Amino acid sequence: MRQIPVDTSAASVMVAQPPQIKMRDKKNGVIAMDPETGHTLMTVDVMYAAYGSAEVITVTVAEPDISGDLVMGTPVALTGLVARPWENEFNGTKRHGISFRAAAVTALVPAAANGQG
Repeated sequence: MRQIPVDTSAASVMVAQPPQIKMRDKKNGVIAMDPETGHTLMTVDVMYAAYGSAEVITVTVAEPDISGDLVMGTPVALTGLVARPWENEFNGTKRHGISFRAAAVTALVPAAANGQG
């Protein structure tokens, strides 16, 4: 599947909704797992603001790659963020979109909190 790297250097990113377990099949309670590592996948809704506009995107990340206290409003870094176009058909209806995956989601510590402010 094609992956498109996303440059986050000019963006402000903060948590909109804390991490939640990603479900592969909500109806049957099947949790999504990373096929390479076997780790549980999580989703984090973040507000991504850049170039005068902002939107909330959902980022998938493996559970061990989430660090810090990710509560609403926490500024975060998205390491290795990629966009993946997708398309599927369900009951004769075609759907498509873009999903986002990050290698890590890390809470950013304000300068005053780490003794540099």
